[in-house]
Amino acid sequence: NIPSELLESELFGHTKGAFTGAIAAKKGLFEVADTGSIFLDEIGDLRPETQVRLLRVIQEREFTPLGDTTPAKVDVRIVAATNVDLKEAVKSGMFREDLYYRLSVVPIELPPLRDRREDILPLAQHFVRKYNDENGRKISENFSPEVLSLLENYYYPGNVRELENIIERAVVIAPTDEITVECLRPEVRDPNLAREMIQDGEGASEDIDIARGVNFYDQVRRFETDLIRRALDQTGGHQSRAARLLGLNATTLNSKIKSYNILPRV
Repeated sequence: NIPSELLESELFGHTKGAFTGAIAAKKGLFEVADTGSIFLDEIGDLRPETQVRLLRVIQEREFTPLGDTTPAKVDVRIVAATNVDLKEAVKSGMFREDLYYRLSVVPIELPPLRDRREDILPLAQHFVRKYNDENGRKISENFSPEVLSLLENYYYPGNVRELENIIERAVVIAPTDEITVECLRPEVRDPNLAREMIQDGEGASEDIDIARGVNFYDQVRRFETDLIRRALDQTGGHQSRAARLLGLNATTLNSKIKSYNILPRV
């Protein structure tokens, strides 16, 4: 999880000596993107103080670099993305309502990958090319019918990031220039294992009496907390590995651990 000071430095820039390690002035992404566009991923994970500064950029069209007192004007289009339910985050006080309405001018809801099966093959081929370049491999983009069937029928609870993780792993460990079934993660190549993982998660709701009324978001928190605990247990408390296991990025997982107050098991 990036410290707030460093994140704001990336976004808004800083002057020399603004904080420990700031040995030279640096332009922030907003200044670099002036008269253009900037993409902010995982916007729902921003800390409250950073949300305030971002709101000012949107409302006043200006920002102040860390360590400076003179605001700088900026004209930039913001494109933001998140896998967090921002409306619920607003209700729980985790996300500013005014910032939410400033950002959601033209909202686009993207269905989960499991509902876009036709996207799996082109995305998988894209990730093969990407990780071929990064790892100096020449893995074929043409999948065998068996591998393609497994990829297209997997549930993808972690959406596109999980598919990317699956392909990255396969490219790295493939013993030849072709991705085989053995290169895929166990839960992808074994539908029964994937089903057991989903059913294990669903078990958290088996004892809920719907007839008496429930708070949906409380149950979501309960399910996510249990899933995160299990991932941390399996990885010995290693958050980065747990994030990969869950198909999340490390920032999102860290935010959820703090939000749900998940403490290490003793």
